Amino acid sequence: MNVGTGGVAGREASGGPAGVAFFVSYTRADRRWAEWIAWVLEENGYSTLLQVWDFGPGSRFVEEMHRAAGAAERTVAVLSSEYLDSRFGAAEWQAAWADDPDGRLRKLLAFRIEDCPRPGLLGQLVSVDLFGVTEEVAAARVLAAARGGREKPPTRPAFPG
Repeated sequence: MNVGTGGVAGREASGGPAGVAFFVSYTRADRRWAEWIAWVLEENGYSTLLQVWDFGPGSRFVEEMHRAAGAAERTVAVLSSEYLDSRFGAAEWQAAWADDPDGRLRKLLAFRIEDCPRPGLLGQLVSVDLFGVTEEVAAARVLAAARGGREKPPTRPAFPG
């Protein structure tokens, strides 16, 4: 996983994205969530690519999305009802799915920001719920998903009997 800075520092001189850890895919209605997720990731050393931060005036939206989907090691889909209705959102998460159809590389992370369904192929993807919890819990969930691996607790669970 590439770890480093995002934004302008994480872009090639040509203006295209350099190797980026996470492309954050979202729809306009969910911009605040997308920015919060990207901020949490970046303040913990991961590089991100986010439309509102990285697609500047004069850039071509579809070309930027194409390069972002190809340059990022993984894609974060910010799932909401609006996102699920977005054709651009679907194209973005489907590009990550196509690169990792069995999920072994965990190239697609789905963060639900509201209680919305996960239709079709998204229904088979283990998602992370960020709604209905405190900011600290949501940030911890974002970072645990970014790290990947097992979710074994640091202490022995209480004896159930």
